[in-house]
Amino acid sequence: MNPAPLQERVRAIDWLRGVAVLFMVQCHALVLLRPELRKSDTTRFLLELDGLVAPAFLFSAGFALALLLVRSAAGGKRGQRLGRNLKRAAQVLGVATLVNWMWFPLFREPRWLVRLDILHCVGLSLMIVLPVAAGLASRPRVLRGVALALALITFFLSPLGEAVTGPWAYVLNKSTGAVFPLLPWLGFTWLGAYAGAVAGEQGRAGLVRALLFLIALGLVGKLAAEPLRDLYPEHRFFVTNPSHAGTRWMWVCLVLLGLVGLEWRMASDAAPSRVRRFVETFGTASMSAYFFHEALLYFHVFGFSFEVVWGNRSGWGQYALLTGALIGLTYGLCVAVDPALSAVRRGVRFLAETLPGGFGEKFARSR
Repeated sequence: MNPAPLQERVRAIDWLRGVAVLFMVQCHALVLLRPELRKSDTTRFLLELDGLVAPAFLFSAGFALALLLVRSAAGGKRGQRLGRNLKRAAQVLGVATLVNWMWFPLFREPRWLVRLDILHCVGLSLMIVLPVAAGLASRPRVLRGVALALALITFFLSPLGEAVTGPWAYVLNKSTGAVFPLLPWLGFTWLGAYAGAVAGEQGRAGLVRALLFLIALGLVGKLAAEPLRDLYPEHRFFVTNPSHAGTRWMWVCLVLLGLVGLEWRMASDAAPSRVRRFVETFGTASMSAYFFHEALLYFHVFGFSFEVVWGNRSGWGQYALLTGALIGLTYGLCVAVDPALSAVRRGVRFLAETLPGGFGEKFARSR
């Protein structure tokens, strides 16, 4: 007898994303520190923790994609979910382009359009994983096997990707200025898709088993650091080597496992605490949080930004206060914008449903 599929929202994934957002803001705010403090042991320790942020985002994206597709396929609504996921990936790429515009003169130098940062990587990864996950959603056991195999292949090919030149280098390695190329980061999205497919088919107990398996697999990779280093030509070990990727996903899965346990202990009908609401807001609005904190930190508005006023000038105390202020302002903007976006969506839905020719009815069904 198969375990019951997971139907309710996995709050632990929202919490993982929310915690990742907080560390992301803290990481980017390091530009406020004085240069000598950015070379300290404390900063190096913080950067080691911050190295888990991108894997957490990518894993969460793959997890949600596969979980919702498997669940939708079981309910006969895979086509609707496919359209929503495609639109979501397009939105991520749109915001990624907007952030690049904030940083670079895109109109004078269009090459910056293809500079991959974390949002580009998330959007492209979703576009790559989506057709496979949608095609295999009705067969979750096959999907999880394919996703796991593609994750491991991605990680094992990543050191070789450093030698790629030409147009493919723009998306596969850092030689053209990409911050988060597809290698090795796409692999974390495939791992998330594996865990999401298991959860969609086997429920929370299956998710726990999948996380334990990934933790063990990551530990094996960590312990095999030397042979994996020697297996490849000279490469950036702490960026592309499968051993270091295994260490990262091991810690991400350990954190998620703890959050799953915390969610399981909470009563489903209990009112969320303020801390939970705070973290969940960032978890469910992580893309907005990314955009707003980047704008506050770097984008000059009437000559003001956190970096302009306090960049390279802060000690640890001032850095802590400013980081707290940056997080608070980002949270406030996320909370303020969400009702406005909901109102726009309701207005668009109302107009579409009243259009003649049957278009409104089709639109309503697609929602």
